[in-house]
Amino acid sequence: MTAATQLREWARLIQRDIHAVTLASRDPRTPWYAKAIAIAVAAYAVSPIYLIPDFIPIFGQLDDLVIPPLGIWLVV
Repeated sequence: MTAATQLREWARLIQRDIHAVTLASRDPRTPWYAKAIAIAVAAYAVSPIYLIPDFIPIFGQLDDLVIPPLGIWLVV
């Protein structure tokens, strides 16, 4: 598998998980803490406030690539 193919597959899986989290957040059987984590991850992804500012080399951009997928994984 090439790197581009792996990246496309990873993006497809993330998209599937986001859809699953959206559906689960509307289901009354979903625990409140899973909904809270989903809201926190979504808020972090669209928030202009970051844990690590972007002007810090490497780590500023790395947190944007790591935290949302880990949060989605945690919710799923």
